Amino acid sequence: MLSKSQIKLITSLQQKKYRDNSGFFVAEGPKIINELIDANFEIHNLFAIEGTTLNSSSVEIISKNELKKISFLKNANSSLAVFNIPNQKSISEKGIIVALDAIRDPGNLGTIIRLCDWFGVNQIICSQDTVDCYNPKVIQATMGSISRVNVVYTNLLESIKNASLPVFGGTMNGENIYTKELPQDAIIVVGNEGKGISEEIINLLTNRITIPKFGSLQKTESLNVAMATSILLSEFKRSTEK
Repeated sequence: MLSKSQIKLITSLQQKKYRDNSGFFVAEGPKIINELIDANFEIHNLFAIEGTTLNSSSVEIISKNELKKISFLKNANSSLAVFNIPNQKSISEKGIIVALDAIRDPGNLGTIIRLCDWFGVNQIICSQDTVDCYNPKVIQATMGSISRVNVVYTNLLESIKNASLPVFGGTMNGENIYTKELPQDAIIVVGNEGKGISEEIINLLTNRITIPKFGSLQKTESLNVAMATSILLSEFKRSTEK
């Protein structure tokens, strides 16, 4: 049976300040939980309803009603885990690094982490004002990919300024991504959902690239940032895998 202190702790983890203070985050559903367990994330608490298959013996069985009290989902899944937030790892200047400048939407960040996992990109650097990757909505949107992608929060301006890799940025007035020769090792910067890449970082780009709009009748002003990231990653991989 869930204690009041357990309920209070878990529900508090919806807010970043309590995740930072406690060092814990929440994941829900067997798929995501099992992937985190298999990646050696340290479990603090693990709760599930009877009959749920999880890759751990330290499961506390609770009722569906109890699970509803602690779940952040509209429809509670069959399990919920509280994990320790791992220590931040360093970044290696090799391969593709995705740099996120003030991404605010949890769904976008979670999708970008999942895209990086799909395209074999295992390093993301984020500005300090990018949404927390341990936000419950981000964790759910990654579908477990958070266990395979190294996400680091840093002074993005300084990190890019000091990097030795070429820096590509998705802009509205750059070179055509489909005709540009692309390297195997690079930083790809994508910007805020409404404002794009900040002016300070725009000035550090060595290459401005654009996903062209086809046809003359469309009135769409821009692409969703996660959608744009998928196209950029696809083209970088297609170009370097020939």
